[in-house]
Amino acid sequence: MEFSSQHALVGGSTQGIGQAIAEELAQRGATVTLLARNEERLREVAAALPTPAGQQHNYIVADFSQPDVLSQRVLAYVAAHPAGFDILVNNTGGPAGGPILEASVRAFWAAFEQHLICNHLLAQAIVPAMRARGRGRIINIISTSVKQPLPGLGVSNTTRGAVASWAKTLANELGGYGITVNNVLPGATVTQRHTSLIDKKVAQTGQSQEEVEAGMLRLIPAGRFGQAQEVAAAVVFLASEAAAYINGINIPVDGGRTSSL
Repeated sequence: MEFSSQHALVGGSTQGIGQAIAEELAQRGATVTLLARNEERLREVAAALPTPAGQQHNYIVADFSQPDVLSQRVLAYVAAHPAGFDILVNNTGGPAGGPILEASVRAFWAAFEQHLICNHLLAQAIVPAMRARGRGRIINIISTSVKQPLPGLGVSNTTRGAVASWAKTLANELGGYGITVNNVLPGATVTQRHTSLIDKKVAQTGQSQEEVEAGMLRLIPAGRFGQAQEVAAAVVFLASEAAAYINGINIPVDGGRTSSL
């Protein structure tokens, strides 16, 4: 799994799972373009990425809450780099938690824009070069909720399911061009979002952080939370030539928590 001749665009790559994916691809030789909204943090992460093949990493500043602006900036980048991208990793922060009946309509619209619409716009910008090349990898970071809805994450459950169906449809349409589209489903992974969900449950229930974490761990056969690097390892495999015949699937990386196959 070596990527020295390939160029990857990684969304939400200034922290957590996105950053881990960018680091792992860069370590294996890929040229990485980061995509996120915080330019200062983008500069820091890009400068710190490994360069074993002497590659020069870059970044695009764009906010996933502004799909039109994101599309314009990515299209401008692609126009300036006509070779395009070999790998697209769609990833951004998840919607806020809460019961589905209490969610506002605006919360649904915002989540669909940030996830489904932005993924679609990125694919539209990037797929033409992949199709011309006869090879490409699109990997979406979603959630195990596409297999089993998670309590207290109503908007997220709904949106993730839509993204999964979009990805499966896209996989069917692009498979004949040597382009694969797959989804990685992180379980309880140590990230800022994971910490915020625990803090919210502590506030809601009055339980201690230790009690909340113990309750979560009881549902995970592996008996521990995942690390962002473990999710990145699954992404790197799907991006590789070894996974060329794997298309249109969901891969949970959750320590066995999901109770369905």
